[in-house]
Amino acid sequence: MSGQLKAGLKSKTEIVVTEDITAKKVGSGAVEVYATPMMIALMEQTAAECVQPYLEEGQATVGTKVDVSHIAATPVGMKVYAQAELLEVDRRRLAFKVEAFDEQGKIGEGTHERFIIDIEKFMAKAQEKAIQN
Repeated sequence: MSGQLKAGLKSKTEIVVTEDITAKKVGSGAVEVYATPMMIALMEQTAAECVQPYLEEGQATVGTKVDVSHIAATPVGMKVYAQAELLEVDRRRLAFKVEAFDEQGKIGEGTHERFIIDIEKFMAKAQEKAIQN
């Protein structure tokens, strides 16, 4: 693991809400507003991108815990961005503060944890499940 991986790292990712990522389209609700699972996915993506440049070759992170509130609806066509800040590094466990905003203000907030993995070992273990099944 790189020594540069430390609390305080930040990242931001921006998107525009399209019909493809509404609650109605992804199956998480009946209305055409930004879907909660898609907001969480954007938060996870932002956290992963925050630390990836500091990992060793062959390493990545996987999401293991999400505790997020979706506090405001966002209509199709509006810009949304997520922010992630690395709060803690505990060996392979990474803890983040995550937030999401649309053009009118905060729409989501919470915490997210990721673990640093060796991609090859991780995929080999996952593939064992398919063989054993």
